[in-house]
Amino acid sequence: MGGWLNALPGAVAQGMIWGIMAIGVYITYKILDIADLTVDGSMCTGAAVCTMLMLSGVNVWLAVLVAILAGMLAGLLTGIFHTFMGIPAILAGILTQLILWSVNLKIMGKSNQSLPARSFDVLVTQLKQWETLLILVAFCAVLIAVLYWFFGTELGSSVRATGCNIGMSRAQGINTDFNKILGLMISNGIVALSGALLAQYQGAADISMGRGAIVTGLAAVIIGEAVFSKVLRNFALRLTGVVLGGVIYYIVYQTVIYLGFDTDLLKMLSAIVVAFFLAVPYWNKKYFVKPKKKGDGGNAGA
Repeated sequence: MGGWLNALPGAVAQGMIWGIMAIGVYITYKILDIADLTVDGSMCTGAAVCTMLMLSGVNVWLAVLVAILAGMLAGLLTGIFHTFMGIPAILAGILTQLILWSVNLKIMGKSNQSLPARSFDVLVTQLKQWETLLILVAFCAVLIAVLYWFFGTELGSSVRATGCNIGMSRAQGINTDFNKILGLMISNGIVALSGALLAQYQGAADISMGRGAIVTGLAAVIIGEAVFSKVLRNFALRLTGVVLGGVIYYIVYQTVIYLGFDTDLLKMLSAIVVAFFLAVPYWNKKYFVKPKKKGDGGNAGA
């Protein structure tokens, strides 16, 4: 039990980093209603760009900012594939992901680049768990506050309207193609931010570090909604629930490893968890929610 408790701060920290990534997934999956697979590549892009800039002597804050911009460019490419070239969103994401594999290799020069915390002034590190947790809480709070403000603006509301009803949005004169591209850029910029933080936390950037990120992101989104559905009354709380979903996911992940589960099967476990939580709303509607009888609403005012 002591070993599990000692590993808990690290699991929470990783969960928060992946929770930031899950916020990016939430924007495309829940707000734009797009399954964007770009994130598997853009997460590594953020890590690669941040790592190489820091290795070149660039300030960590500037390196993180450039990493975010690189992620936004990845989202822009997916958006162009989807809107300008008419490629279905899921295929557009796959194409960008394949392109980013080569781009990330070129950025790093090889499949792995180390970024030791003892040699560089990183923001988050495994060597200072409690300081790292406080910094990650601050990152999440600022990110949620900025997104809450943005999606309350006229532009942000038009992005939400695009995902809610694209036909009605077009009828109202909203440029839905622009909104899709903007949403994809914001999403992948956030994903790249999480990649930059993860590279600093782990002390290295690796070409395969974003593989399966979409599954982890969906798990965090779905777990957050399932566990906190009763209290997620507004947009900011929903985003907070996504981050907490990432934390819960990684605590479960750490527990499974502690109990001796075969690590070769962890990806399969992740997929099963996502499939289960995706099925919960369907099962609830089909088996547990009784359909209203005709005339039930007739006496509502009586």
